Amino acid sequence: METPDHATDTPAEPAGATGIAAQDWATAAADPQYRAAVVDLLGALAYGELAAFERLAEDAKLAPTLADKAELAKMATAEFHHFEQLSRRLTAVEEDPTAAMEPFAKALDDFHRQTAPSDWLEGLVKAYVGDSIASDFYREVAARLDTDTRALVLAVLDDTGHGNFAVEKVRAAIEADPRLGGRLALWARRLMGEALSQAQRVVADRDALSTMLVGGVADGFDLAEVGRMFSRITEAHTKRMAALGLAA
Repeated sequence: METPDHATDTPAEPAGATGIAAQDWATAAADPQYRAAVVDLLGALAYGELAAFERLAEDAKLAPTLADKAELAKMATAEFHHFEQLSRRLTAVEEDPTAAMEPFAKALDDFHRQTAPSDWLEGLVKAYVGDSIASDFYREVAARLDTDTRALVLAVLDDTGHGNFAVEKVRAAIEADPRLGGRLALWARRLMGEALSQAQRVVADRDALSTMLVGGVADGFDLAEVGRMFSRITEAHTKRMAALGLAA
């Protein structure tokens, strides 16, 4: 996953961090509820990376040129390496990676099934918009995690290059045929709605994860802050739409 411009401006290292955000994993994990929340978070992120790898590999078949196909294959490889990092981390903390991912598989699979692109350009917009929304969400949560888990989450959100690649290709296509803009803008708006709904459903289904977001085990993260978080994610989406040359 990636957030090419880190548009939500969430600090990687929270200034004056206190509580869990200032602790290492060994200390923070003494709280069983926090531990369960982190296992859920890493499981969701790991399955997201695995799904991104599969999707990019599939999208490569739609690539119009050999160079485009090779670029997507390289990005797919980067996503799989991110999945491996998360899997190793779950194993290191004595959790089964498959069991950690399983609760999130259906929701993510349903999302990808409902938003299957019909062509190359829709695939690029989906990767840029959909993955960036997910990355923004994880970056927001990362600011409230223990130092070790935060470092891992931020590392696997590193830009794979897909953002700039998608922007370049989509803008060029729209410049060549302006009629594409309307269709792709509608597609991106649909993706935004589906992605936010899916994220909310996943969190609501996992007690430890939802508690992390609304308070209880996360520093200063109350319901009002959750609302502001989704507002920041929406604003970031608007900026990315502009970068693509599309209306939000």
